[in-house]
Amino acid sequence: MARDEMAELRAFIAVASENSFTKAAAKLGLSPSALSHTIRALEERLGLRLLARTTRSVSTTEAGERLLQAVAPHFDQIRFELDALSALRDKPSGTLRISAGSHPVVTLLRARLAQFLKDYPDVNVELSINDGFVDIVGEKFDAGVRLGESVSKDMIAVRIGPDWRFLVVGTPAYFARRSAPEHPRDLTNHQCINLRLTSAGGLYAWEFEKDGRELEVRVHGQLTYDGIIPVLQAAVDGLGLAFVPEDLAQPYIDRGELQVALEDWCPPIQGYHLYYPNRRLASPAFSRFVEAFRYRG
Repeated sequence: MARDEMAELRAFIAVASENSFTKAAAKLGLSPSALSHTIRALEERLGLRLLARTTRSVSTTEAGERLLQAVAPHFDQIRFELDALSALRDKPSGTLRISAGSHPVVTLLRARLAQFLKDYPDVNVELSINDGFVDIVGEKFDAGVRLGESVSKDMIAVRIGPDWRFLVVGTPAYFARRSAPEHPRDLTNHQCINLRLTSAGGLYAWEFEKDGRELEVRVHGQLTYDGIIPVLQAAVDGLGLAFVPEDLAQPYIDRGELQVALEDWCPPIQGYHLYYPNRRLASPAFSRFVEAFRYRG
């Protein structure tokens, strides 16, 4: 393939991925007019219109989408292969983009990041905090962090933490006003603090299990957050019951600031895993990251 054809395809992938000539031009270090000329040359050579342009947006045509799906993975593979060449260097380098919820960041990643960054000073780590589900491939993350039971089967999953459980907690003052729930269904009569899953947009249903029986409860309350840390803080402030990870709540439980309800309905769940596509060619930096955060019991 001629160099001009490679440049045209690279330019097309950038515009199709960004849905913007301006953003793609900045990414490629070109002027928007030069980029537009390159795309026009590709369309003329193929005899097909690849991009639908309006004054406000850019989108792929049917032919453009087909071309994008056909060639983009090959360019990704080339990038991975080039990254792998850095294995010949003494020190891994580059930027790793990781998507994770606030809970694993606070309880697992934070404790190990200092040593990892010290050991590999040429590696940069970008952590995107999101308590919902994230398409790590579509969003171009190197990896994500998710509970083992929710990792897709087509992903490689590496455990990075132990099993843990959610607990229903509230302040002693709250339970002085309202009797503690004896069954998960009783929660519908309580003031509960909801967690909104930012990716899906819906509210998280509290999940319980006892003697092999699984139960989901849609709770109600005046307050909703899209992060688990403020949900816990609201419970400590006495604003209602919360369903939060035990390790986050334990210090408050030990100090008597929170009490637990329905503990026998809260079994352990599979711990957090670092997951990434099985077709991913691991760079030296990413391989070191996986080994540094792997759970060893």
